Amino acid sequence: MNRDSIVPMPLRHIPWRLLLLVVAVGGFGLVVLYSAAGGSMSPWALSQGIRLTMFIGLAIAISWLGEDRLKMAALPTYVVIVVMLLLVELFGFVGGGSRRWLDLGFIRLQPSELMKPVIVLAVARFYDLLPAGEIRRFGAIWPPALLIGIPGALVLVQPDLGTATMICAGGITVAFLAGLPLRLFAGAALAIAAAFPIALSMMHGYQRDRIEIFLNPESDPLGTGYHIIQSKIAIGSGGIFGKGFLGGTQSHLDYLPERHTDFVFATMAEEWGLIGGLVLILLYLLIIRWGMGVAARAKGRFARLTAAGLSTTIFFYMAINLSMVMGLAPVVGIPLPLVSFGGSAMMTVLICLGMLMAIDRSSRRL
Repeated sequence: MNRDSIVPMPLRHIPWRLLLLVVAVGGFGLVVLYSAAGGSMSPWALSQGIRLTMFIGLAIAISWLGEDRLKMAALPTYVVIVVMLLLVELFGFVGGGSRRWLDLGFIRLQPSELMKPVIVLAVARFYDLLPAGEIRRFGAIWPPALLIGIPGALVLVQPDLGTATMICAGGITVAFLAGLPLRLFAGAALAIAAAFPIALSMMHGYQRDRIEIFLNPESDPLGTGYHIIQSKIAIGSGGIFGKGFLGGTQSHLDYLPERHTDFVFATMAEEWGLIGGLVLILLYLLIIRWGMGVAARAKGRFARLTAAGLSTTIFFYMAINLSMVMGLAPVVGIPLPLVSFGGSAMMTVLICLGMLMAIDRSSRRL
């Protein structure tokens, strides 16, 4: 009997291997949060599990939209999110010294998180509409520069350097994959390097501190350098096999700040060691590899650029967070997707995966 004949149509085209990887990463995250709370489902693991279930359902729902609907929605959705970012500046909720949220009563929405996948859609749609012969002309440069620069600037003044960096990185990646000359990116990198001293002088004090501490965390071991020093101690003390489940001391004795959010990887590495860290990274890489496979199978330009851009967005999440907790990059507040406590990053990553599934479904139908 043909296996497909006994599988219900709504379930037949769901990429179960991808969902298994997502559940594996998210489930491992729940175990880490359970341990970080001292062996308790509250206050973190239970609510995180509920969010994971809800957002996986959202990703599956998005997968039914189809490539054509994503294409039609790309630019209008971009405009809506930009308007929401403007509303944040005017009426946004202030928390932790930053104005990043719209208080809708039943939920506090962070539009900058939604812009991470939407900027990929918008820039991909622009290059999809651009005639192939125009790619090396000025008209292929300034519109996407505006598309990227406007939300990037609005998020930067919230202030949220990490999210602004992610938005710009996602849009620039799509522009690079679209075929813009490499010399433009090299020139832009040199210009940024030359302007860095000026940009540093314009940053908020805490942002300058993060960069200076990144270069020399021991200069203020009990102040701004405390986070990264304790994170490296936790990761290093885990060794190869870790201290064992519920055996972490840096996290359980409250030496490690933000042990359930930005520095959750350090919490995990202390208990699960190098082996646990490598397994988690491998799971992420398999998810990203699946996304790049969707880009390789895609038929149209929009689908290829969108799939590659969404996959690299997930990669940036992982790479920036791991670099941050290991002291290889400044602390910019990027969580570890599907593992760090909180719904914003989880929602963004599963929206990305939902759109990747939609593109994959459309490609297989052609």
